[in-house]
Amino acid sequence: MANRRCQTHRPEQFFFPRTPPLSPPLLPAMNASVYSASFAVSKSVLAFPSPPLRLRHAPSALPVRSLQTCSSPTLLGPPRSSTLATAQPLQQEEASDEEELAETVRPSVEPFHDVAAEREMRSFPSPELEVKELEELPEQWRRSKIAWLCKELPSYKHSTFVRILNAQRKWITQDDATYVTVHFMRIRENEASFRMVLLPSETVDGCFQVYKWMSQQHWFYFDFALATKLADYLGKDRKFAKCREIFDAIINQGRVPSESTFHTLTVAYLSAPVEGCFDEACSVYNKMIQVGGYRPHLSLHNSLFRALVSQAGGRAKYYLKQAEFIFHNIVTSEFEVHQDVYAGLIWLHSYQDIIDWERIADLRQDMKNAGFKESTDVLISIMRACSKAGNVEETEKMWLMLLESDCSIPAKAFVYRMEVYAKVREPMKSLEIFEGMKKQNEPVSSAAYLKIIEVMSKAEETEITETIFDEYIGSGMKPVMPAFLSLMSMYFNLHLHDKLEIAFSRCATGCCPNRSIYNLYLESLVRVGYLEKAEGIFNEMHTNRTIGTNAWSCNAILDSYLALGECAKAEKVYDIMRQKKYEIEPHSVERLQEVLSLNRKIVKRKISMKLDEEQREILVGLLLGGVTIESDEERRNHIILFEFSENSNIHSVLRVHIYEQFYEWLTLSSRSNDDDNEMPYRFSTIAHSYYGFFADQFWLKGRLMIPKLIHRWLSARVLAYWYMYGGLRSSSGDILLRLKGGSREDTERIIRAFQAKSLRCRVKRKGRVFWVGFQGTNADMFWELVEPFILESVRSLLVPDGCFSVNSKKESQPDDFDSEYKTDEQSPLRNQ
Repeated sequence: MANRRCQTHRPEQFFFPRTPPLSPPLLPAMNASVYSASFAVSKSVLAFPSPPLRLRHAPSALPVRSLQTCSSPTLLGPPRSSTLATAQPLQQEEASDEEELAETVRPSVEPFHDVAAEREMRSFPSPELEVKELEELPEQWRRSKIAWLCKELPSYKHSTFVRILNAQRKWITQDDATYVTVHFMRIRENEASFRMVLLPSETVDGCFQVYKWMSQQHWFYFDFALATKLADYLGKDRKFAKCREIFDAIINQGRVPSESTFHTLTVAYLSAPVEGCFDEACSVYNKMIQVGGYRPHLSLHNSLFRALVSQAGGRAKYYLKQAEFIFHNIVTSEFEVHQDVYAGLIWLHSYQDIIDWERIADLRQDMKNAGFKESTDVLISIMRACSKAGNVEETEKMWLMLLESDCSIPAKAFVYRMEVYAKVREPMKSLEIFEGMKKQNEPVSSAAYLKIIEVMSKAEETEITETIFDEYIGSGMKPVMPAFLSLMSMYFNLHLHDKLEIAFSRCATGCCPNRSIYNLYLESLVRVGYLEKAEGIFNEMHTNRTIGTNAWSCNAILDSYLALGECAKAEKVYDIMRQKKYEIEPHSVERLQEVLSLNRKIVKRKISMKLDEEQREILVGLLLGGVTIESDEERRNHIILFEFSENSNIHSVLRVHIYEQFYEWLTLSSRSNDDDNEMPYRFSTIAHSYYGFFADQFWLKGRLMIPKLIHRWLSARVLAYWYMYGGLRSSSGDILLRLKGGSREDTERIIRAFQAKSLRCRVKRKGRVFWVGFQGTNADMFWELVEPFILESVRSLLVPDGCFSVNSKKESQPDDFDSEYKTDEQSPLRNQ
């Protein structure tokens, strides 16, 4: 009977769902009672057993603490761009599609799917929540209506869901809405307890939608017990954005969330393979200790630390303070410190620019006192730190310990030995280590080849470097760009321009364009006096969006123009440098004064900050693709926040290009390094009123909106940058453009704009993300339109006839466009 009642019919999900009756039928009293009983859940199987029934719960014993003076210190990761206004950790409306992604991708932490985790969750103290059952309600009509709501609501989407609830305003009370909310939670918990799925996952969102609707009613009063139970329930189901919304609502009421809420929200963030969630997990963890005064369980400490050291793209080294904070809490809580925690801390210290040798020695001593033997990973980490400092004695000591161990020696150990001898100016010893590595039966890694090429080139051993370089190129290993850069740097230092030119030609034909390589060749041309060639290379760099120019290249060509008295050309380069705010070398300034008599220009006049046409079109495309805007409280000054995925090849190339395009608008901290390899993946512009137009047209109340005149601004360049930043290519070769945060009306404006360009597209909706898709000939037409503005080095990845996506990070996407609108929030790709 229970199974038959739970299997509610779910109609097809169209963009405009069928209109249900807004008023419930009056069911017989017996039917309402039976229906309620069919969903009754045994307390023994609930993750959070309900206490005895009561209409009003007593005030919680948890203290009400002021949160205004309790702020978490800055312990989190890589430096972020400054903002004008304090933003929410994650925009709730933008995160719903990422929650759906979290359901389809296997997370790195699975804390809620084993018996031990469930037992741990039940051990948390929880405020009492008691709800009247239907049988205890005196009015038969009220029982019937509540039972009808419990049966009908799970079948509908958000808009119809709210319409049904709005139709019940005349009679429904908070107690009734609370029963419906708890009823949805009981259904889901019953399914999880018996390892079965009887209802669609909309029951998860149903309880949240009922609570959110209830909180907007005039009769609503805050119920701490209900909010706690709902937050824990959403967190266990990995709905981190909705859980965070309830979490923030509790804090806004001046209450301290319960320990279970802190725990479940932290783990929900850790369980989501979405960029930015780890930082939020750290923030909630810190508040749990510093604001709530709780002592997290050992499993939470270990899960957070494991996620920290697993950060991709070399970002883990920025979280050293957070790692030390976790370690401190484990020790002060008198938990046993796992061996991997010691190893992870030493590993993090070894990657720092300034090594804390005293701290590493303390950690090694603590490991020894705990009875742990130093593992291979620990020895390698110490070798890495010693090689940075040029400590040969300690490096060789770790090497001998590796030889005495039973495990095979990692290739990194050879690399660090070569590096440490290079630091003490013994390059031939590094070569001896490399030759010894080759004599072993194991293959030599590309890291070893690149390191020995770098060492020999700095030692200016030309023949040896060329031999190893040719051997490396012939092996077919990747990457080859660092090897070319080391070789050409050696030729440049030795004034071997002919060989440098040959190496440049080989690199240009076999590799993607690289600005560092071009800068070396340009400066070499200037040095030998080949001004015509140098001018051609500079113009190529300036016009090729993939390469671009920077302060180095501009100073090189400016110096050559001044040396030959090319005043007009020097003035043009000088204007470019002033516009981009590049620093001019002092000797060039003196020569400008002497040769060009530009005393009026040497005085640094204030440059009017204004975006050119290309920058404006690029910005529109990036805003459509997902770039965000932050404004001050008066909405006078605005900041553009650029964020690129560290795991995306497309974004890596686009990041360098955007960095140069908006260089003069970036903050001083963002412009601190011109090295392509050191450019941040997150940077922001200065606060400026010039962005007011874009904020008013595209950004309202923290979310994207599409202006009514968008059809005038959808140029080919705008579409190209939208595609590169926020689009992808499906496995079937279709082109998909992501529109995140827009409404149905916004999407219709986009469709009409494409139709005016004779481009037919289909739209699917997933969560709060719309996917605009082009198939077949329409995809080919779209590509022909945007191809001239696609960066050259990424065109092969974007042609609509392959099977690669724009972003290498996993992104939930629709797999077909048979229906133009689909509101099902479950991913059509369940197994990506």
